[in-house]
Amino acid sequence: MDRPLHLGARRSLNTKYDLGPFELNPHELCTHAVVVGMTGSGKTGLVTVLVEEALRSGIPALIVDVKGDLPNLALAFPSFDPALMTPWVEAAQGDADGIADPPLVEAACAQRKQGLSKWRIDEAQLAEYAATTMVRVVTPGSDSGEPLHLLSALERRSHRWDDDVPSARATLSAAVSLVLRLTGRDGDPAKSREHALLCVLAEARLTSGRAAPLNELIGEVLLPPIAQIGALPVDSFVSERQRMDLAADLNTLIASPVLAAWRQGQDLDVAKWMAPVDGRTPATIVSVAHLDDDERALVLGILMEEVLTWVRTLPGTSRLRALVVFDEVYGFLPPHPANPPTKKPLVALMKQARAYGVGVVLATQNPMDLDYRALGNAGTWIIGRLQTDADRARLMEGLGEHKTKSPLSALVKKLSQRWFVVRSAKEEAPTLLNARWAMSYLRGPMTQREIKKARTA
Repeated sequence: MDRPLHLGARRSLNTKYDLGPFELNPHELCTHAVVVGMTGSGKTGLVTVLVEEALRSGIPALIVDVKGDLPNLALAFPSFDPALMTPWVEAAQGDADGIADPPLVEAACAQRKQGLSKWRIDEAQLAEYAATTMVRVVTPGSDSGEPLHLLSALERRSHRWDDDVPSARATLSAAVSLVLRLTGRDGDPAKSREHALLCVLAEARLTSGRAAPLNELIGEVLLPPIAQIGALPVDSFVSERQRMDLAADLNTLIASPVLAAWRQGQDLDVAKWMAPVDGRTPATIVSVAHLDDDERALVLGILMEEVLTWVRTLPGTSRLRALVVFDEVYGFLPPHPANPPTKKPLVALMKQARAYGVGVVLATQNPMDLDYRALGNAGTWIIGRLQTDADRARLMEGLGEHKTKSPLSALVKKLSQRWFVVRSAKEEAPTLLNARWAMSYLRGPMTQREIKKARTA
């Protein structure tokens, strides 16, 4: 029998009746979930608990981290030993060596132990969790975590060209779009002639068993080894002058130190990330907190395209086999007409992933700028405190509630930290969730230096 996800305690909406533990059947997440709550509501803590419970149930997870909080999942210490927590407890202000003194560490350990014991989580369970799970942090454009070759679908030949050409083409297209956007050009596959040219040249190399590194593609852009693209001669489709300009821009890109950091490390391979590691259930955190807004959109666009491609290779099932978590989705799934690179694959995942047993969890602290038509595919809504009238009204509108008179809106305004209203398609009425303490030590956003320290610890 499937192990339920123990998220905390369940209460009636009037808080008078304790309805026992709040347990979610993992397969309910096949219909996806949305978590909403303002800063300080406990939203990120709940997302952490949700991931922990999935891992405890043997369900791998891919987590997109925009703010720097979710690498805390790597701090799931197997005991309450103060020595494990000493490097991570914040030192007192003005502390000369920057290392927390023993009384501060002991107080943090005692707080963690007390918080977890309330939910009947002891050292034995912490040790079991640490022994059966594996957390990796991937940092595109940085070596603080595991580096990632974002253009691997273009520059490194994949086995997909032998056994799954449509998937190989989809990931190649996403990589070429990223390259063109980095040069300031239109990366839309349906509109860009440069996109078509690069894809045709790269595919010819990849299908013949060769890689297609950018420095070699430049030569082929200048002197194409093909006579035509589609029904037109190459020179009629993309003129020699245009190809020279494209080659110059690609050369400038290759010389850029920023791109160099994105062209080293492991391949972008979601299937590998979701596979068990020495019998342990993996969680892969792709952290982009160190990137600027434009870089995040490009990186996460190609990541979501790869996720979608992987999902479509899976056999159908009604059981949850993997979880994709995106914490903070604000700005990446906006309403029409905005169309960042992340929107199309996210909408497709919300529509299609459930048939393949992949659940999507989207979280945000700002519900104002979200495409609620896409979010309408979510079967579970978990709503924390929202202070502003505009945020509550937008959310109620998305849920089909009356903007001003909804009792749900009034309740959301009064919620305390770590309390959430849960509205599920599986249940007739909403209930309250008091989220349990996370097993991971939630110390706040982690810097690149701290991610590296956690990786090498």
